Amino acid sequence: MQEPFAHGASRIHRLDPRFKIVMATLYAFAVALSNRFPALFLGLAFSFVVIGISRLPLWEVAKRVALVNGFVLFFWLVIPFTYPGEPVFSLGPLHATQEGVLISARITLKSNAILLAFIALIATSAVATLGAALGALGVPQKIVYLLLLNYRYLFVMQEEFHRLVRSAAVRGFQRSTRLHTYRTFAYLVGMLFVRASERAERVYMAMLCRGFKGKFHSLYEFSRSQHDIFWLSFTITIILGIFILEWVHL
Repeated sequence: MQEPFAHGASRIHRLDPRFKIVMATLYAFAVALSNRFPALFLGLAFSFVVIGISRLPLWEVAKRVALVNGFVLFFWLVIPFTYPGEPVFSLGPLHATQEGVLISARITLKSNAILLAFIALIATSAVATLGAALGALGVPQKIVYLLLLNYRYLFVMQEEFHRLVRSAAVRGFQRSTRLHTYRTFAYLVGMLFVRASERAERVYMAMLCRGFKGKFHSLYEFSRSQHDIFWLSFTITIILGIFILEWVHL
């Protein structure tokens, strides 16, 4: 299980996961609904603050931010040159518009602010704990189980796929751009679905043998503290500040 940020002793790690889910959700909606740059910069500043307090390894955080910004770069290559508006600069026959540049800048600020906040607030809890917290917040149990089982067996299916690829390589299979390669990978994916179905049935029968009665129990005991109340109040204050900067032209 790869949960590089889940273990730590920072103040953010010690927050009740239920509060962290609520804080991250409210904050994400506030930033996503904002368009004015002062509001977005305030949101980004809050994200940096929680990242700093959570004391996460900055290199690991930077790698994940760089991955998302790789997709954001695609917007910078397309939107400024296709969105109608006043031209600000040209690259050969292509003309970038001011409106397109501003939209791309907003997307960049929003995506980075939300990503950093989710890394600090959500990724600092184990997935099993988050599932229990979602159930405690009233999320339907079927959705919670779907999350937990997908997370648990996603890695198993990944290992199974690698095993199938190694078996094909032992039999002389070599990757290329030929039709044979695509057909072979289609067979591998089909076999993966078959084995996933068989494994799901075996796992369900094993769970029944162990007394499973339709409910997962968590070893994590939720407890609310003044620390949680403070951080929830602080987050709501930041969200109100974002709304004020968004709708009140100071």
